[in-house]
Amino acid sequence: MRVLGIESSCDETGVAIYDSDAGLLGHVLYSQIKLHAEYGGVVPELASRDHIRKTIPLINKLFDQTGLELTDIDGIAYTAGPGLVGALLVGASIGRSLAWTLARPAIPVHHMEGHLLAPMLEADPPSFPFIALLVSGGHSMLIQVDAVGQYRLLGDSVDDAVGEAFDKTAKMLGLPYPGGPELARLAEQGRADIYKFPRPMTDRPGLDFSFSGLKTYALNTWNASDKGAQARADIAHAFQEAVVDTLAIKCRRALQQTGLHRLVVSGGVSANTRLRQRLDKLAADQQAKVYYPRLEFCTDNGAMIAYAGCLRLQAGQYASATIEARPRWQLQDLDAL
Repeated sequence: MRVLGIESSCDETGVAIYDSDAGLLGHVLYSQIKLHAEYGGVVPELASRDHIRKTIPLINKLFDQTGLELTDIDGIAYTAGPGLVGALLVGASIGRSLAWTLARPAIPVHHMEGHLLAPMLEADPPSFPFIALLVSGGHSMLIQVDAVGQYRLLGDSVDDAVGEAFDKTAKMLGLPYPGGPELARLAEQGRADIYKFPRPMTDRPGLDFSFSGLKTYALNTWNASDKGAQARADIAHAFQEAVVDTLAIKCRRALQQTGLHRLVVSGGVSANTRLRQRLDKLAADQQAKVYYPRLEFCTDNGAMIAYAGCLRLQAGQYASATIEARPRWQLQDLDAL
């Protein structure tokens, strides 16, 4: 089965074609970073309008690259949620319209299921069951994955997601948008042991996350500093170390509590180099194996949507001829395959 995937949940427009026999045939991605940079964050209305401008040209570019025709597609997958409702409606409308025109089945895909399954696109994919750490601008979740659609939530964020905390802390430090990657780069210049930040919610049982207080701790530390370049780097280093340690502690608990030995890490924050180093060490200590998507598939992309959609279309799932957008959508509500 050959599936066209469309991703438009936030500020990246991604399209891809996945073939169940040949694998990923091609993908194209457009980022709106420059559009939102002057505002210091994503402006939903501007994001929606830019998806309208970019999605069809990107689809045309994808088919030019692959040499395929629209009629070569057997099904269409589009991100239906969670995300910005206006942005979701763009991809859903285009995907559903193409499916109706071509008389092909369409499937609404859960954005986080796409991220969760992104490592399956690699040469050495994980086998079920495994623990998944989903870390992005909107989510910090630990999930036990027994099969596609069989998800048990082990831990969730009670306030700010980890990517959100990175971005907000970067903004407090005066770093440009997007702040998370900028803070991670600055942290490399910071000195160890200058500041000691707390590891939130690690002094009690459980697998939930909380990063709002850590963000406030960083702000108070910054306000009490001389606000020089080295202080900024030292605070960035201390903040990142606290986040990475917290995530690693929770992942170790999840592996120990479930007895599993495979850890999948995905979402935008999974591209963080320091996090990968820390989790690689954790996996070695726990005699486990950790899996990541390639860097270009850590952030939002069409390939993960095409892959997740292909699995569900192959299982006989498809949507009625309605445009579906769900800005809030629990991963646990998905049907098992």
